[in-house]
Amino acid sequence: MDMLLNPNIAYLAIVAAFMLGIFAVVTPGSGLLEIGALAAFVFAGWQMLNLEVNWWALVVLVLGVFPFLLALRKTRRMLFLGISIFALIVGSAFMFRGEVWYLPAVNPVLAVITSALAGGFVWFMTVKILEAEATTPTHDLGVLIGAVGAARTDVHHEGTVYVNGEDWSARSIEPIAHDSYVRVLGREGFVLDVEAVDEKEIPH
Repeated sequence: MDMLLNPNIAYLAIVAAFMLGIFAVVTPGSGLLEIGALAAFVFAGWQMLNLEVNWWALVVLVLGVFPFLLALRKTRRMLFLGISIFALIVGSAFMFRGEVWYLPAVNPVLAVITSALAGGFVWFMTVKILEAEATTPTHDLGVLIGAVGAARTDVHHEGTVYVNGEDWSARSIEPIAHDSYVRVLGREGFVLDVEAVDEKEIPH
């Protein structure tokens, strides 16, 4: 029990909780990150209730969440991200009270190493995610709908068509003969739903 209430362990728990929380925000989906973040926050909260806490550091840590959310949605994202990481580092390192209020109870070496690794990783991960969101997809599959191509094989329940410079798996309600013209009606994954189209209907 004494080991679990060690300020260094508590510090690592807080950093882990915020890291998992950040991952859950930027990569939602499976629910595992959300569960892990909740468990880490509960554990860190229990430690905070049983250790002497610098409440000003807790306020800094909590307020640091808002710049991070702004970094995901606003301009000047790097500024907000930097403020958020700074708040994470300062708030977590000074969370537990040392002999005097301005000295952390956390081992300084541990705080420096963990803060550098956590802050650097959050910066790198968030920047990459923001860059990916800002990048226009180079392959917009939506443009396939309505496009006209040619059947490479006979097409019915399965087959291959050539559309927009590429071969695609395809299927159709009615059988389509090899070398016929086809129009894309829809898409499910990488399988195109097509129909036969008369050559006279194709604009030249």
